[in-house]
Amino acid sequence: MEDYLIREIDKIGKLLQAIAQKLGLYGGAVEEIPQAAIQAELTVEDLPINLEEVLQQDNPICYLVEQARLSDESIEVLVDLLFHSDLEEGRKQQLLKDALAYLDHKGYISFRLHALAIN
Repeated sequence: MEDYLIREIDKIGKLLQAIAQKLGLYGGAVEEIPQAAIQAELTVEDLPINLEEVLQQDNPICYLVEQARLSDESIEVLVDLLFHSDLEEGRKQQLLKDALAYLDHKGYISFRLHALAIN
């Protein structure tokens, strides 16, 4: 059973990376990605993540870990996507700060997210 759960969690991470690539996140200069486009891709890929619900949480990162069961890599990709979305700037910064605090505390160093925090 544990192997099945690990495979499912890894599958979510791979699907999130495919979505990020499809939306142009890894293709060079990134334009602002509409949240609706991100949610549409999550829905198409049948990923059980409702961005509106996630963003309404006091601590979205804890919600993603505890409720959506996202891996560290999946959190990194989703936060990167949301950072490049049309989300309000203050909310982006808070989400990035929370993600970095969580990931750093676990010993998962995200160079991608740290680079966003520097810029």
